[in-house]
Amino acid sequence: MYIFLQPCFIFARYIRKNIELRMNLNPVKLKDIYCYSFSSKIDLIQEAIVEKKILISINAETILNKDTKLQQIINNNIGHADGIGAVWALKIKGYKNTIKIPGVELWLDIISKFESKKSFYLIGSTDNVIQKTVEKLKQNFPHINIVNYRNGFISNDEDKQLLKNDIIEKKPDIIFIAMGSPKQEYFANELSMIHKAVYQCIGGSFDVYSGKRKRAPRLFIILGLEWLYRLINEPKRIKRQHIIFKFLFYLIIRKI
Repeated sequence: MYIFLQPCFIFARYIRKNIELRMNLNPVKLKDIYCYSFSSKIDLIQEAIVEKKILISINAETILNKDTKLQQIINNNIGHADGIGAVWALKIKGYKNTIKIPGVELWLDIISKFESKKSFYLIGSTDNVIQKTVEKLKQNFPHINIVNYRNGFISNDEDKQLLKNDIIEKKPDIIFIAMGSPKQEYFANELSMIHKAVYQCIGGSFDVYSGKRKRAPRLFIILGLEWLYRLINEPKRIKRQHIIFKFLFYLIIRKI
């Protein structure tokens, strides 16, 4: 009897999984932005490849940001929970299976999955850092196709146009931009107007990957305290980190 019913069970699991995935693909409103809930990195990567949009990391600071231009870019693309605050907010909204997907890990997962299948373009950080990043990528991913790369300091319109022309000519499938927010989101949005691709805004990821800057120890990451580690190592961030306490207050009173 079980043999005959087994296909039904498999089909039911397939339907359930796809219903859950479709629910995840409905953006959830968090204050003035919309963020997607993903229960796995694979779901996010697949959605990115299909949609060819900008992947934007969402954290407490992003959720409370009042920059309307940035909000519009996020809402037109794919925001995902990069910080533990965004995960908490989505779970409070009923998306219990939401996981944290750090951008600093995601870009390498994307490369790992499409190393020999897609072409890549890297923009960001300094000449020294981007050079070390590319060298390390070629060591770790021997079959990677990096069509070009450059630093993140675009000094004038002529420099910007040269970059745009190069992207149009080389037609990369995936473009990583590491300039810091909101500059990187603005620029990704501008580039997406002239070339359709998957864009990911990855902040200081090249600095971390190249060894210029250390990421928080695993214990801090597991406990959702990466922000605290950064604050300890960069005390000047205190002016920005007060937003964490404001965000927690909003969570408590359910105003997110």
